[in-house]
Amino acid sequence: MNKKNSLILALDVVSRDKALSLAELLVDYFDAIKVGYPLILHAGLGIVKEISSISPVIADLKIADTPNTNRLICEAVLGAGADAIIAQAFPGKDSLVACADCARGFGADLFVVTEMSHPGAEQFMAPLAERMARLAVESGARGVVAPATRPERIRLIRSIIGDKLIISPGVGAQGGSAGQALQAGADYLIVGRSVYGSADPLASTKELLDQIQSNYSNEI
Repeated sequence: MNKKNSLILALDVVSRDKALSLAELLVDYFDAIKVGYPLILHAGLGIVKEISSISPVIADLKIADTPNTNRLICEAVLGAGADAIIAQAFPGKDSLVACADCARGFGADLFVVTEMSHPGAEQFMAPLAERMARLAVESGARGVVAPATRPERIRLIRSIIGDKLIISPGVGAQGGSAGQALQAGADYLIVGRSVYGSADPLASTKELLDQIQSNYSNEI
């Protein structure tokens, strides 16, 4: 991904037409578009190829299976045009390495979930997040997913993974602060409902960018 605004659009809509319309409208403001089960299950795997002609695509399937099944999933979505995939660490190193090897073969990136952004993630994911971050590094991932809703967790994960990328969901509808997440060490912010659910997605995007710039200005 070429960094423009440190933003990734989580396009969790279910309509193909709406997805393509939003992608075309917002492509100049986002560094990549993340698509997941809601859109792919409704519009078909072909939507990955269609959006990839507009913007880099991150396939957020949170892949979590045996090594062979992980490989088959990765081959399907990367073969459809995705530039990156997101996988879970908890199935273990062999499963994660299968994703990393497949991504490398396609010239794509792997991002590994360390901790999700919703409150429930604190139950089971947070206690293991540090181990999963180390596993991401050991497996050759390009980066990790860490929660913008808990900036202190981003800071902790950054201390473990060094210069690998951190992409952070939870800004906007979930209450995460763009400025705090970036200050804590996030490289990219993942924004979804507050943009695609807005009556004016373009205006909402510009407002978010203004907030980010304001945070940077206040730091200087």
